[in-house]
Amino acid sequence: QVQLVESGGGLVQAGGSLRLSCAASGNIFSISDMGWYRQAPGKQRELVAVITSSGTTTYADSVKGRVTISRDNAKNTVYLQMNSLKPEDTGVYYCNAKITRYTRVLYDYWGRGTQVTVSS
Repeated sequence: QVQLVESGGGLVQAGGSLRLSCAASGNIFSISDMGWYRQAPGKQRELVAVITSSGTTTYADSVKGRVTISRDNAKNTVYLQMNSLKPEDTGVYYCNAKITRYTRVLYDYWGRGTQVTVSS
């Protein structure tokens, strides 16, 4: 079994900051890409940022310059530092990880999500 547990969401005023964390645990041989996605009410889930095991990052255009993704490979944890938050950043933020288990099979795992609400 593998679990992804997110933390750090909450309510913040526009212009504020939040830091999300996601820790992976369980039957893990290795982790390749780790990322954050979000889903606003009535909208499809969209990519926010992703980071490879070597540290290469990709960001959605809507968050570039305001968001930084990072990871601690020793802790199997990915972080999302969000600054200058806007009301349109509101949504449920989901952690995603591409995890190879000890069976050497690659799986795509999702966390349960953490709510981020930005008030105007």
